[in-house]
Amino acid sequence: MKLKLIFIGMLLLLALPVTGQNCSKYYPMQEGTTLEYTSYNGKGKTQGTISYTVSNVVNEGSTSSATMDMKYMDDKGKEAFSSEFTYSCTGNKVTIDYESLMSNQMLEQFSDMEMEVSGTDIELPNDLEVGMELPDANVIMKMSMSGINMNSQVDMINRKVEKQETIATPAGTFDCFVIYSENQSKMMMASQNFPSRLWLAEDVGMVKQETYNNNGKLMSSMELTNLSK
Repeated sequence: MKLKLIFIGMLLLLALPVTGQNCSKYYPMQEGTTLEYTSYNGKGKTQGTISYTVSNVVNEGSTSSATMDMKYMDDKGKEAFSSEFTYSCTGNKVTIDYESLMSNQMLEQFSDMEMEVSGTDIELPNDLEVGMELPDANVIMKMSMSGINMNSQVDMINRKVEKQETIATPAGTFDCFVIYSENQSKMMMASQNFPSRLWLAEDVGMVKQETYNNNGKLMSSMELTNLSK
């Protein structure tokens, strides 16, 4: 369950800090930019830390692309898993490749299976405003082994800019947009729904994220605790 919520948290990381370069307000496009988030369970107990570092940036014409390295450390300081994903910025929006959001460890678990991955990229416009509805996104995995077929899917739906709010974290005080979404996870016959909220600050990125169960009870959260440009 913990890894599933972390994966959903990765899908919800729709914005990170920016250096004022090119077309992106909410994603870093400068190599070496590092962010650190602390994750908590529903009772506020620390579960670990997640760090993101921009390792490579490529500018081609009107499009800028960046690679983000991710590392998750558990509450004992041991690396639980690492991964990387890419995103690109063109015009007035940023797009994340759905397939690259999947952790290496997740793929390794199904390495003995025939696997087909498809989906819809996550999009985030620069011109956010309260009441705006955002496009849905999803990741679909179709797996087969010894004649047994297994499908897994995560859908991010009902995305909308809910409100503006000022919040404080160990990294500072930020004026944020609050983005609500519902994240539906389907694996074989099991289906779960995780509503969530993302606090997003211009020129900073994701400041805080919360995930709830269907009854609105807080299941997990994470907040920005360190930022280095």
